[in-house]
Amino acid sequence: MDTELARTFLTVVEAGNFISAAERLHVSQSTVSTRIHTLENLLGCVLFVRNKAGTTLTPAGRQFQRHATALVRTVAQARHDVGLPEGFSGTLVIGGRIGLWEEFLLQWLPLMQKATPAISFRAESSLEPEIMQGLIEGRIDIGVMYTPQSRPGLKVEQLFDERLVMVSTSARNAPEPQAGYVYVDWGPEFYARHSASFPNFGGPSLTANIGWLGLQHVMKSGGSGYFPMRIVLPHIAAKRLHLVAGAPEFSVPAYVVYPVDSEREVIASAIDIMHRLASSATKSKTAAKPVKRTKR
Repeated sequence: MDTELARTFLTVVEAGNFISAAERLHVSQSTVSTRIHTLENLLGCVLFVRNKAGTTLTPAGRQFQRHATALVRTVAQARHDVGLPEGFSGTLVIGGRIGLWEEFLLQWLPLMQKATPAISFRAESSLEPEIMQGLIEGRIDIGVMYTPQSRPGLKVEQLFDERLVMVSTSARNAPEPQAGYVYVDWGPEFYARHSASFPNFGGPSLTANIGWLGLQHVMKSGGSGYFPMRIVLPHIAAKRLHLVAGAPEFSVPAYVVYPVDSEREVIASAIDIMHRLASSATKSKTAAKPVKRTKR
């Protein structure tokens, strides 16, 4: 079976309809329809029920989902193994949000390389939808993100709570969004808590889906915004940024996601090192100011 058909099937399942799946695969909707039709002919069964609300899996489709996932992962692993650089016995692909690559994953990577010197690594930075799709298709072995989605065959474990604080280039910023405020999309929970804390906020002049982008803009052009304390702490110490007194703080959990049925020792080792690193970082900050919990 052409693995492209299995990948298309999994993308439709993830996206919920043919139109969104076509956008993710960068093909036309008719191409997606043709691939699914070909797959159904090969299997001799109907995989999706199509209606105005989108697509839902038939009982046969639910059965095939497990096999499609295994097929795509097997081919992806074979490509990794065949394309191994000389001197290495295996590869590991890690995908993470850029904000989690800062400090945390960049501390994890050399520890992992030291623990598994025979493994070649591929580091990727993406947003949650792309990381989740890579995990489902088997192109990514481990994903680290803020807002994972529960999917069959994938295990989700919390690593640590990200402490988000309001910082400003002005030492006299009021404890609420002002002119020059940059709103960073830290996920739906952050949005809900932010809205509850600032009910009169009319909206920012700039919204960023990546914390790094928002922070660079604030540092260069002035303003304020919410960013992880672990990232802005050096800037606060150097007085390039100032912690806004009286502003509420928020906690956003960071998670690691990986295949639940993986028997690869390197993945177990990677997860263990991540948890130990997260635990060590948490203990080292016990003397820091506690997070002010906001009502949902």
